[in-house]
Amino acid sequence: MSFTPNARHKMPHLTRTNANGIAHIEMTAPARLNALSDAMIDALQSQFDSLMEDQDTRVVILSGAGKAFCAGHDLREMQAARQDTDGGAARFGGLFDRCATMMQTVQALPQPVIAQVQGIATAAGCQLVATCDLAVAAHSCKFGVNGVNIGLFCSTPMVALTRNIARKQAFEMLTTGRFIDAGEAQKLGLINKSVADDELANATRALARTIADKLPIAVKTGKQAFYEQAQMSTADAYAYTGARMIENMLDPQTNEGINAFLEKRDPDWST
Repeated sequence: MSFTPNARHKMPHLTRTNANGIAHIEMTAPARLNALSDAMIDALQSQFDSLMEDQDTRVVILSGAGKAFCAGHDLREMQAARQDTDGGAARFGGLFDRCATMMQTVQALPQPVIAQVQGIATAAGCQLVATCDLAVAAHSCKFGVNGVNIGLFCSTPMVALTRNIARKQAFEMLTTGRFIDAGEAQKLGLINKSVADDELANATRALARTIADKLPIAVKTGKQAFYEQAQMSTADAYAYTGARMIENMLDPQTNEGINAFLEKRDPDWST
């Protein structure tokens, strides 16, 4: 499916709006608190896949309709799988594999992805926030990896959470099921900033606009390098990022950006 600029596209479980280099994907299952059902995961995966080669989109905003950003996996759907002959093992395995693929696709995208978070973000919903490259939340938002409260430890959400915040704080959240507010989430590094509820959309779009105005190849190269170097030794990280700097420097548009800076003018990245 192609996405027309300055148009709103409604699909099952999602709405996507494209305008001025920013794609806004909204999860639209508010009655189920935008739970990550099989269908929701597939819908998100489809959209993220479409963005991989999208040359027009520079930044992605991900939000949820209604009173929640995302309440995690669809527990009713998961319970229904227990009626399978294997007790649901195969379906559970497929669900968690597809969810892990979707989460990893977010960070593999060339465009930065910003979570616009309201209401609650729990369990795999909190994982989705932690997975996004950036996050802006409303002051009233609550975050939790609270599966332990019903006897289901949030093991897969733990992967993203422990790559965002300090281990002891993550372990406390995972073992107590305690919710944290937006202020604490910002202090811990789970989100970038919290804003008044009625300023959430504008604040998120302003951040997206700031990034969208940068040279796309620089942001794409930088995002890839950001995640790759984090898994390397210090020496390997310097070697890897040095090669990326060379690649970036040799790009003609980077040359234009540097010349514009030296000549005290705005760069012309239109060609």
